[in-house]
Parts: sequence; C-alpha cells; structure tokens
Amino acid sequence: MGRRTAVVVPVSEILVVAAISLAAASGVPGLFLPRRGRAGEWLAAAAIVAAGACGAVASVAVLLGGPARPLSLAWAVPGGRLAVEVDALSAAFVLPISLLAALGAVYGLAYWAQDAHRDNGRKLRAFYGAVTAGMLLQVIARNAVLFLAGWEIMALAAFVLVSTEDDKPAAREVGYVYLVATRFGTLAIFAMFALLAAGGGTLDFDGWPRALASPVGDAIFVLGLVGFGLKAGVMPLHVWLPGAHATAPSHVSALMSGVLIKMGIYGLVRLTSLCAQPPAWWGHTLLALGVLSAVLGVGFALGQHDLKRLLAYHSVENIGIICMGLGVAVLGRARGRGELVALGLAGALLHVWNHGLYKGLLFLSAGSVAHTAGTREIDRLGGLWRRMPWTGLAFLVGAVAICGLPPLNGLVSELLLYLGLYRAGTMDGGHLWLAGALAAPGLALAGALAVACFVKVLGVAFLGEPRTPAVARAREAGAAMLAPMAVLAGGCALVGLGAPLVVPLLERATVAWTGGAVAAPLDGLAPLAAVSAASAALLAGLALVGGWLAARARAAQPRVATWDCGYAAPSARMQYTASSFAEMLVRQLGWALRPDTHAPRLEAPFPAAASFASHVPDTVLDRGVSPTFAAAGAVFDRLRLIQRGSIHAYLLYILGTLLVLLLRI
Repeated sequence: MGRRTAVVVPVSEILVVAAISLAAASGVPGLFLPRRGRAGEWLAAAAIVAAGACGAVASVAVLLGGPARPLSLAWAVPGGRLAVEVDALSAAFVLPISLLAALGAVYGLAYWAQDAHRDNGRKLRAFYGAVTAGMLLQVIARNAVLFLAGWEIMALAAFVLVSTEDDKPAAREVGYVYLVATRFGTLAIFAMFALLAAGGGTLDFDGWPRALASPVGDAIFVLGLVGFGLKAGVMPLHVWLPGAHATAPSHVSALMSGVLIKMGIYGLVRLTSLCAQPPAWWGHTLLALGVLSAVLGVGFALGQHDLKRLLAYHSVENIGIICMGLGVAVLGRARGRGELVALGLAGALLHVWNHGLYKGLLFLSAGSVAHTAGTREIDRLGGLWRRMPWTGLAFLVGAVAICGLPPLNGLVSELLLYLGLYRAGTMDGGHLWLAGALAAPGLALAGALAVACFVKVLGVAFLGEPRTPAVARAREAGAAMLAPMAVLAGGCALVGLGAPLVVPLLERATVAWTGGAVAAPLDGLAPLAAVSAASAALLAGLALVGGWLAARARAAQPRVATWDCGYAAPSARMQYTASSFAEMLVRQLGWALRPDTHAPRLEAPFPAAASFASHVPDTVLDRGVSPTFAAAGAVFDRLRLIQRGSIHAYLLYILGTLLVLLLRI
C-alpha cells in the first residue's frame, strides 16, 4: 500500500479570504433592493459581522501560536500572483480591522439608517464593505501587484466614503484633498515597488531583502516613508486626515482612524521587517517624525472647535506615538539590542490595538452626540452628561485611555515605549542616548497636552448647562449605537487590567518582524503584571469612592445652584468656552499653530456689542499646500492665453520652435 501524504490546509488564510469575500459582497444585495425598507442594510451588517468573525478567529489562532501556511495561486496579471499568508505580523492588523469593521456596521444600522438616508445609504454600505475587504487583502498579500490591488480598493472606496454627502460642497472639497493626497502616496509606493522588483528580481515579498541591502535601499525606505506616511497621516504628510475624519459619517471615521490609517503603519512595519540590518538613520528619522507628530498633533487638537476634527488631530498624535515605537525597534535592530526591538515593536503594535479601541470609542461617542444634538461644535454643546449618561461614560473611558492614564489600556503601550526610550537613553554609542533623552520628554509633553485637551472637551461639552435648545432636548442613543461603544470600552478595560495576557501575542508578532529571531523576553523587560494589579486596585478604589459619594448625594439636602459670585440669573454664557479654556496653551504653541484671532477693540466707556472668535487652521494645508496650488493654478490660467484656438497661432509656435532648434545646431 502506498504511503498517504498529509494535506496541510491553510485554515487561517482560507478564513481571511472568506472574510474578504463576505466584506466585498456585503453591500451588493442592497444595490438591487428598493431604497425604502431595511433589508439591504441588515444583510450588509450581517455579512460584515460574519467577515469580522472569520478574520478575528483566524488572527487570534495565529497569534496564539497557530502556524502560518502560505497560499499561492497563479494569476494572469503580469507579475502578479495570488500569494497570501497570515503570519503573526499580518494577524496583528487583521484583528483590529475585523473588530472595528463589524462594530461599525452594527452602529451604522441606527446612525445611518436607510430610511433616513435614501440617497446615499446604499452607496455607503457597498463601499464600507469594499474598504474593509481592501484592508484585509493588503495585510495578507505577499505579492506587490496583489498588495496594490488591495491598496487601491481601500483608497478609492475610502474616497467615496469620505464624500458620502457629496451634495455638500465641504464634503466634495475634503474628498478631493484626500484623493490628491492618496494619489501622491500611491505614486511613491509604485516607485518603491519598482526599485524593490529591480533589486530583488521579483514582485514577491520573499525576494526583497536583497534589494533593501543594496545601494538603493535608502531610496526604497524614503519612498516607502512618503507613500505609507501619507496614508498614516504622519506630520507634515497629514494634510488630508483632519478634514476627512471630520466629514465622513462617524462609524466611517472610527474605521478610518482606528484601522485605515494603520495600513500606512503596516506598510512601514512590513518594509522594515525585510531588512535584517537597517541603517540607524531610519530609526532616528521615524523617531523624529514621531515626536513631531505626537506633540503638534495634540497641539492642533487643542485649538479645534469641531469635536470630530479635534479627534482627528489626536489620530495624528497617536500615529506619532506608534512611529516612535517603530523607530526604537529599528534602532534596536540596527545596533543589535534585542531589548529595544522587543519594547519598541511591542509598544508600537499594542498601541495600534489600543488606539483602534479608544479612538473608535471616541468617534462613535462623538457620532452619538452629533446624531442627537445636531451639532459637532463644542461651544454649542453643554450639559450632555445628564441627558446622555451612557455616551458620556463611554467618552470618559475613551478620554482616560487616550491620555495614557490608569487603569486603562493606553497606559500599557505607552509604558512599553517609555521603557524602550529609557533604555535607549542609558546606552552608550550610536547616539542612542540622545534619541532617548529627546524623545521621552516629547512623549511626556504630548501626554500632558492630551489631558488638557480632553478636560476641555469633557468640561465644555458634557458638563455645565446646554447652550442651545437643541442640545437641551438631546436624548440618549439607542441600543444599536450603545452596544458597539460598550464593547470597545470593555476592550480598553480588558487590555489595561489584563496586560500580561497580551504579552505572548506581542512576542509572536515581534518574532515575525525579526524573521524568526527572539528579540528579548518581554516579561523581564516590563512589569506588566504589577501595572495590571495596580490598575485593578485603583479601579476598585474608584468604585468604592464613587459608591460612597453617590450614597452621600442621595442622602444630602436638595441641590442648589453653584455659587455664581452674586449673579441673580446665571446662564450658559457664563461657562468656559473651548477657546477660552485652551487659549493659553494655544498661545504657547503659536509658533507652530499660528492661530487666527478676531478680537474686538473696546475703546469707548460704553462700547458697542462685539464678538470674539479664534480659529486654528492647519498650517501645512491652509498656509502651505493650498496657497501653493492656488498660485500654480493662477499661473496656468494665464498660460491659457497661448491656447487661442487658432491654427495660425499654432503654426507660428511650431515655426518658432524650429527656428530655435536650428539656431542651436
């Protein structure tokens, strides 16, 4: 009898391919159903949830130690191959994509119901599934053409999602800015792949380490940094991000901020993983851009009045923190310091997860506020906690997490990064000490400014009294919107209180990044068990104190108004505004933010009624890119004079050109 050959089934790869298929097809049935009725949106949500389940199961299985089994099929496209693999590095990104896409689809059932959005609801659901499929495809692709297919599906579907309300001029303008930015990024990635293919002799990822070790390796890195940095929103390449995240529907903003911009981070992580001995300047560059993005990202957030635009700038801040972690890991690999690799990459990847959890939570909370209050302007809100207590609690959880405060998850990933920077700062040689000494204060400054920013938002929007009648009539969101927020809040608490549970997952992803070499055991480098225990004790103490205060409040005398310095009729006008709260910090960062302030001049003893307004435009886009494009457009408009539409003029141009050429011969 012949010997039986064992058949190795790539289970994880098949599950992710199934997730891609389900997501891509999720919105198709709704396109053929009537605009009235909800069958299409329920089918789309069910398909996205099923896709999320497949992706989550596959990624968790790999992160828990399951083997990666490459799956490769022939493809008729020149240079292309249907080559996919779910290793631990890919799984680290498949997991947040799957989770946030599924939760966003459920949230959208109430937030963007078909009956209320008959003109664009079907379009949104179709391209929501397409952008999810594109992201999943690119993180498991092992061929450049296949990767670019996923990249383009994601990029173009996101353009349609950003401009969902394309009947509004602002949405169209933001969509065009995003489209131009993503085209520039794609061109850089095309050039990067061309150099990789020329140096490695193939369009498959396996042959590219040789190209990165060649003399064009630095050019490949720079092109990758530009292309992937544009998608990630690394400052100063962030020009498309604030407007796009503020304009898109809130569950789309959560998906874009939570995972779509991380596709740029995935590209940088995958690219640097292919170089066994990267130059140290790669790490220094990532670290410097990370500090710049972290500090100025939160600085611009402080000056915003639009709630979602404020959160968008915090995405720039957190992308900077992730880049700092990746920079530490690259420096560790360049200098042969395994502890820096472990702390830096683990901190970066964990912050990818953490940011997806709390930024998704914050955007969904902001969407709940805008949905019921009818505005995103912070200065028009107020008193929302009494009217929307669950949304207020969800926003508070997200705010504490994003500020890196105990007992939630943001503390854990930032602690790993602090430890990596500390170890770099105590090392001799290679200017590692200088990198750590300069980057650690930048991270601390970003954290302090983040606390100030979210104190502003919580105080102005959720506390005090409502500033408009519409806000006074606000009511709590429904279960379909609150349930995804509860899941994300639970995820923030789970990672914060159970940090040791994620250590094995992060170590497997680190091993995949280093190519199989164990950098250093994470347990011995970071006291995560002690941090989780302290966080649990803090949470228990807060619960006890909160219960005691609640019982005391119930037994106290009837409530009276807060002392108002003798005013007989206090009103919402006496409350702090977002501008006044942040004015001092914005002024201190004025060298970079360059705020516009319109203040009245009070000259007479009884001056006329006046108003004060302040605005912080984006320095790069509004003061750099847009004026440059406008000036170039004006020049080209003048050059249109030579296009007279006259054949005689064109013949004269040809004759003049021939004469110039003859004179040079």
